[in-house]
Amino acid sequence: MAKTKHRRDEGAAIPGVPPQDAGAAPLTESAEEAPLVAAAMAAADADDDDDDAAPRRVTRRGVMAAEAARYADRSAHDDESAAHGRSDDVDASPRRKKLKAEVYEAELAKLAVELHKLEDWVTYRKLRIVVLFEGRDAAGKGGAIKTITAALNPRVARVVALGVPTEREKTQWYFQRYVAHLPAGGEIVFFDRSWYNRAGVEHVMGFCTELEYQEFLRSCPEFERMLIRSGILLFKYWFSVSEEEQERRFLARLDDPTKRWKLSPIDLASRTRWVDYSRAKDEMFAYTDIKQSPWFVVDADDKKRARLNMIRHLLAQIPYEEVPSPEIVLPPRQTEKREGYMRPPITDMNWIPELY
Repeated sequence: MAKTKHRRDEGAAIPGVPPQDAGAAPLTESAEEAPLVAAAMAAADADDDDDDAAPRRVTRRGVMAAEAARYADRSAHDDESAAHGRSDDVDASPRRKKLKAEVYEAELAKLAVELHKLEDWVTYRKLRIVVLFEGRDAAGKGGAIKTITAALNPRVARVVALGVPTEREKTQWYFQRYVAHLPAGGEIVFFDRSWYNRAGVEHVMGFCTELEYQEFLRSCPEFERMLIRSGILLFKYWFSVSEEEQERRFLARLDDPTKRWKLSPIDLASRTRWVDYSRAKDEMFAYTDIKQSPWFVVDADDKKRARLNMIRHLLAQIPYEEVPSPEIVLPPRQTEKREGYMRPPITDMNWIPELY
């Protein structure tokens, strides 16, 4: 089977407002959108360490030393490239400072408003949208999904994160259990890991046979073309994280009791197969990065930047317009006095202790 060289995503980081149709509204904030802004800022406070392992066991001091050496080498490379009048596309920029919280929250609030407009447009036009989130463990996929869905109606936007297949599901057509979760008209589905499990963890950990793996690589592009021909809008994002940053997040899970549940046996085992996962990802891209459904790569070393860039890119892929909404008038509240109703004494109820 011939392999095709995968393309780089040239639009993953869009510095300005996402391009839209002439009817699309700019990123603005109004009094009516205050609840969306509040929801977005609440999501911004959660620093979710989502996903997994790293190539080797090191100490915190070792991680910091390796990271410093990495960026020192990168800076030296940049100086050499500048002296020769050239610049490399891959890993050519020096490390940027962490995005300030106030900047992140302000940008996220604007994007939350746009996500709500997209949601209204999806409902109005009965669109069907599927967004896949893939990447190594601890790359930040779950945190990005939580940030996006914080501003959306859960009846319109839902998250699918499937567990280990049952014995019955193992005997089905591989894509069958994913098909059951595809969206109907007016819905957006976010897959926190997807059918690409077969090209990653199942292949590397030996949970599928070589024949099943090869069949997946052959049939997956056809399956996705079939979805697209049916009218589904499919977007695939790969969250890319460096070894040093992934190791830092992994070590943070060891120290935080509330995050240790993320250290599954599969996560721990993946540390001994770092290179195998790299090969599997490259092979997956070679077969499935097709014109109809390309992979978009997200630089996920900085979670806040990754979320903003990913959301802005997703918005730029869908030409949506603001849907006029009817004016909402609150009706008069029913009063107890007018209805002749008297509440029972509050002492008759079991109140919880007020400890805060």
